[in-house]
Amino acid sequence: MEEDHRRDTTRIHVVMLPWLAHGHISPFLELSKRLTKVGDQFFIHFLSTPVNLTSIKNQNKNLHPSIQLIELHLPTLPDLPPLFHTTMNLPPYLMPTLKEAFDLSQPAFTDLLSLLKPDLLIYDFLQPWAPIVAAHLGIPALLFLSTGALTVSYLLHLIKKPMGHGLQFPRFSDWQTQRHRMMLESKAHGLSDSYRFHECIDRSSPFILIKTAEEIEAKYIRYLSELSGKEIVPTGPIISEPMDKAHYECGRFMEWLDKRDRGSIVFVSFGSEYFMSKEEMEEISYGLEISNVGFI
Repeated sequence: MEEDHRRDTTRIHVVMLPWLAHGHISPFLELSKRLTKVGDQFFIHFLSTPVNLTSIKNQNKNLHPSIQLIELHLPTLPDLPPLFHTTMNLPPYLMPTLKEAFDLSQPAFTDLLSLLKPDLLIYDFLQPWAPIVAAHLGIPALLFLSTGALTVSYLLHLIKKPMGHGLQFPRFSDWQTQRHRMMLESKAHGLSDSYRFHECIDRSSPFILIKTAEEIEAKYIRYLSELSGKEIVPTGPIISEPMDKAHYECGRFMEWLDKRDRGSIVFVSFGSEYFMSKEEMEEISYGLEISNVGFI
């Protein structure tokens, strides 16, 4: 680890601990960048595995000097070499093993937190041990949810409310709802995702940060607050600044969209960790074909 920036007592030191997926790392990094723009008040210690930090360095050549990248080393487990200490290109069957390895990094995380002595920990939704360590060291801890309020409140609703009670969500078939419940009950290292998620919410104090906006998801923000018993603080949009080439391509893309009629284009997107079956690909393709609209 580089020089101990804790010597600078004029700034607020924040440790960021995202889950090991780039879809989580990116919002945490953008939140870090946003904090460094608040005068000169914050210094960020950004923790992740070496393989993830290498990716961050490759994509952020001029990272703000107030953001320090710090390696968090996971134990090497069978079938999980350091190259797989990330969800990128990770075979789905190894996801529980990655969660277990992340859990087992708790001693290394404790050592880092003890050394850095930050003023605040901002953590993700799968590591309930992180706020526990912070509490033992007298460090406040906040949960940052990088997914919208609709999704988060729906998942917490499945955990806490019986069917037919509480806020009504977009209609899912019974088998889809059951599939979502099974996903929440999947276990790694003896802990279900529903337990991890609920504990991470419960241990955030005194509020929870979430990547959304009141103007877009006010109803679901209020319901999430009701379910969690916490104040929910939306961060507003947190997106990466485009590189020059990406900005040029985006301009061409928007120009193309501007020439299309309103509601004439369907945007289709799936998470980077979703592996679609051949049958699902065929169904999606058929649905797009019979919709008779353009799609991206």
